[in-house]
Amino acid sequence: MGNSIRFRLWLAATISILVALAIAGAGLRYLFELHVERRVVGELTVDLNELIGATTFTSDGHLVVAPVLTDPRFANPLSGYYWQVEDIATGGLERSRSLWDAKLVLPARSASGELRTVEEFTGPGGELSIAVERTIIDAGGRSFRAVVAEDHRTVEVSVSEYVRDLAPALLMLAVALMAAFFIQITIGLAPLETLRVAVGSVIAQRAARLDVVAPNEVQPLADEINRLLDAQEKALARARSRATDLAHGLKTPLQVLSADIRALRKKGETDLADEIEKSAGAIRRHVERELARARLAPGVSGKASCLVSEVAAGVIAVVKRMPRGKQLSFKMDVAEDLTAPIDEGDLSEILGNLVENAARYAKSSVSVDASLAAGEVIITVTDDGPGIPDADRESALSRGVQLDSKGGSSGLGLAIVSDIVEAYGGCLAMANADPGLVVTISLPRHS
Repeated sequence: MGNSIRFRLWLAATISILVALAIAGAGLRYLFELHVERRVVGELTVDLNELIGATTFTSDGHLVVAPVLTDPRFANPLSGYYWQVEDIATGGLERSRSLWDAKLVLPARSASGELRTVEEFTGPGGELSIAVERTIIDAGGRSFRAVVAEDHRTVEVSVSEYVRDLAPALLMLAVALMAAFFIQITIGLAPLETLRVAVGSVIAQRAARLDVVAPNEVQPLADEINRLLDAQEKALARARSRATDLAHGLKTPLQVLSADIRALRKKGETDLADEIEKSAGAIRRHVERELARARLAPGVSGKASCLVSEVAAGVIAVVKRMPRGKQLSFKMDVAEDLTAPIDEGDLSEILGNLVENAARYAKSSVSVDASLAAGEVIITVTDDGPGIPDADRESALSRGVQLDSKGGSSGLGLAIVSDIVEAYGGCLAMANADPGLVVTISLPRHS
């Protein structure tokens, strides 16, 4: 998960969304608080204007305030809503009942006629408050200072309720944005998945090149892979040509050696002839293996097909004519219409080596079976011989390892079979039976 591009992009998008929404939430809270404070100041200004209109001086100079502010909150002690009018000359004070015996103490005094807002000051109960005040001078030159205040808690309550309503909305928005980003990332990375499938088809030999039309950012990668595949195909073609030329070039010297072996036998030099024949046989098997490998062209497994019954019957017929084959019974259990995704010559090479090895070790019988299971063609070759010791079973597939104590083998048969099967994307397995050895070939059938 940690190495997934999709996960990394989605994680980065999620972190970005959460940070952005957190900043947006803090900003919205701040803006809403400013809005509520402006609304409170507006309401306090209306009350202040009414208070100023209700304030007069008597003929003897006493300050009088008519009861015009009928809001009951001004009448409840320490309700959080207060007003007061102060005679600047004498210090006389008129105040709302909510102040009781307290006094609103603002940090400074406004100029005459100027409306001033004090957003934060300590109220009569020690709470944070907000107030508006104005200093008025009447026609007789007498002045007073009018103040209307409200507990800042009302602003905080409004903001808290707003945040409670805002948080679920921001959370739903975050989920929606994360889902949208996930869909966007999935759609954006879809061409890479298409490219992966195309590469898988090349690996499985269902295609020779990447046949995809990708976006501008991905197409250069697909083109480079195709160029690499083309170069690899040319290099393999040259290598197969050299291997084929080398193998064919060795055939003539081998034929000469065969003639020399026959001449030595006629002269009675049997031991020398046997040694040369053994070496020539090993060389011939090497040549046959290189020819078999040279035939395996990339991509052939996706196109080749053959009837298993026909190939198996032909191989058994050849082995039966061998001296050892005449002493054995051969069984074949293969459906006539069963096809395997492999070239007929390659399957003949596989079954030829396996049936020949089985005949070499079998006591009385060799059987060839084939079936279709789970999308794979399963071919088994079974003999009733001694089998292979567990310690030697893995090395039997190694190149040049000879487990035949009787001689006459170069130890390349199973290695050739393994090479061919691997080239077709299959697998080879060996297991001891009771008695004998069972060799199983699995070849996938590509859709």
